Amino acid sequence: MTERSGPLSGMRVIELAHIMAGPVCGLMLADMGADVVKVEKPTGDDTRRTVPPEVNGESAAFMIMNRNKRGVVLDLKSDEGKAALKRLLLDADVVIENYRMGTMEKLGLGFEDLRKDNPGLIYCAVSGFGRTGPYAQRGGFDLVAQGMSGLMAITGEGPGRPPVKVGAPVSDITAGILAALGCASAYAHKLKTGEGQMVDTSLLEAAITHTYWQSAIAFATGVSPGPMGSAHPLNAPYQAFPTKDGWINIGAANQNNWERLVAALGAPDLAKDERFINGHKRMDNREVLIATLEPLFAPKTTDEWLAAMEAAGVPAGPVLSIMEMHADPHVLARDMVVELDHPVAGPTKAIGLPIKFSDTPGKVVRPAPRLGEHTAEVLAEAGFDAAAIDRITSAG
Repeated sequence: MTERSGPLSGMRVIELAHIMAGPVCGLMLADMGADVVKVEKPTGDDTRRTVPPEVNGESAAFMIMNRNKRGVVLDLKSDEGKAALKRLLLDADVVIENYRMGTMEKLGLGFEDLRKDNPGLIYCAVSGFGRTGPYAQRGGFDLVAQGMSGLMAITGEGPGRPPVKVGAPVSDITAGILAALGCASAYAHKLKTGEGQMVDTSLLEAAITHTYWQSAIAFATGVSPGPMGSAHPLNAPYQAFPTKDGWINIGAANQNNWERLVAALGAPDLAKDERFINGHKRMDNREVLIATLEPLFAPKTTDEWLAAMEAAGVPAGPVLSIMEMHADPHVLARDMVVELDHPVAGPTKAIGLPIKFSDTPGKVVRPAPRLGEHTAEVLAEAGFDAAAIDRITSAG
């Protein structure tokens, strides 16, 4: 077993999750040092079939979601598979699942069933709508959660345009991060008391957390905000502007940065313009403000403006493609692109751990497992002898 490092070293996690939200939780815990054992059905996590793209026959989507984990195959519809899983869970700290509510209970693997044998077990359930409330029995997907959370009503070019989802599956990814935070918090409690508990979060709640500013506006005014393109609902100018060769994001969200911006643009008199004299006025006259600023950006390239804004102390940044982001020197310096050697796919890359620790750094140390790659290894650690392992693996 590969040496683990990180602040969660010593935490044992059994991941029964598939696709994205649950696996994000597992990979966050694994990157921070937990030993995460991913248990898959005999046909594997459905993400293994999320192709193209493939690398030497291996799903790129599966590999990026499941690095740093060990892989086990168990048929939970069989008595022997369930018995093997229960033995793995006897000394586990955390179990993660993202099935529809009631699925694990039908298998005799629900929270109340498992805590009888392991009172310290942290049971993390990630679902579409959570374990309580009128929608608890519904299945959920990222798209559905984005729509119901209000996110799709505030995303897009402007009023009257079709609803647009955020390009990334933010409710899936955020639910996984919230679940990992919940597991780490429950683990801290367990270390103090020995007690396990249920950790329950959902795609809907994860998406709702992205509406803080717009919810503040709605609570205060009784009016639902709409989409504003790249603009900010509370500050201006705070958006993307077209340049000679691309786009630049400008964050002149306070008075000092506004005055620095117009000076850098060669239009210092705008700082004295009564229409734009303070933040309130700039928001009241936002459309005129943007129409006034856009022509000023047109003569120079994005790089030229970036240099000017940095010199002036104005927060700014380019609008990068995904591949441009992967090659950005700061992204690389922060280890947000890591290299792995997969036994089938060969050299591959993945996204790194976004949390840095001074004394217990997390690491990405292994590629995603092949289907059932570590079944024998993990079962042997749980006390199964060679004959029992052969019997379980031969039965799928």
